[in-house]
Amino acid sequence: MTGLPAAARRVAVDIAEGTGAACGTFGELLQGVLPDGTAFLATLPISLGSRARFRFDPLGPLHVYPAHKTKSLTLARAMLDTHGDGGGGTLLLDSDLLVGKGLASSSADLVATARGVGTVLGLDTSPAAVEDWLRPVEPTDGVMHPGVVVFEHRAVRLRARLGVLPPVTVVAVDEGGHLDTVAHNRRPHPVPPGLRHEYARLVDDLARAVRGADLSAVGAVSTRSAVLNQRRLPKRNLDAMTAIADRVGAPGVVCTHSGTMLGLLLDTTADGHRERLAAARAACSELPGTLSVYRSAAAEAPETR
Repeated sequence: MTGLPAAARRVAVDIAEGTGAACGTFGELLQGVLPDGTAFLATLPISLGSRARFRFDPLGPLHVYPAHKTKSLTLARAMLDTHGDGGGGTLLLDSDLLVGKGLASSSADLVATARGVGTVLGLDTSPAAVEDWLRPVEPTDGVMHPGVVVFEHRAVRLRARLGVLPPVTVVAVDEGGHLDTVAHNRRPHPVPPGLRHEYARLVDDLARAVRGADLSAVGAVSTRSAVLNQRRLPKRNLDAMTAIADRVGAPGVVCTHSGTMLGLLLDTTADGHRERLAAARAACSELPGTLSVYRSAAAEAPETR
């Protein structure tokens, strides 16, 4: 990380404390492998996320709370070393996101950390710079970018910005357990050429759907991606959720491809949304698992200060 280019630095500002925030994502609208072998995902940002507060101590050690957030500790140390003056400080993390469920909890912690620490040290915290900070730490979701993006999570690199969805509600069922996303992504999973070409077509379909604010088309892509993901990490409720989507008039289903959750996509602005939401909650409550409801994030990136 000490090799980060000089262009990623800015003149330090005279503050000793700063904060950063980042949203999570409800799994992925689409995840797969493209014909060139690139692993990718398409984000679905949600309103819940992580917050970081960093107080710089130029003479002290570096601490993180909770203490098990060691990835954020590693990132903060690397940023301090790049700043060049050494020192430490106290990093406090707080998150709304469940861990091991596919909600990008670790990525949100890291992005919030980069924004909070970078603000204090006067380092660049633009989305591209945050990618550079996070790349040595772990494969990462694209939550440093606002809106829906196609993101190369293993390379930690933006592939395409798709735009912003109309407000959506996700009625979710957690099927239980926890998944280590990093370990999951390390397991070999051959994707045949024909399927890679289908994923490329689905990326194009999703791009058109997001640009056109067409939630029905978005739901068709996310449902197909959930079906394809059954080969790798099956969700036992998928058939039932798809039937509920048809019954209540939801645009489709969406899954956490490397997690334990499956949800119904609902158009928050559509006529009859309240009744549709109640019907979806009632139907999903009959499925095995834990029911929860998520809202999509606003279009703007979380602020740092």
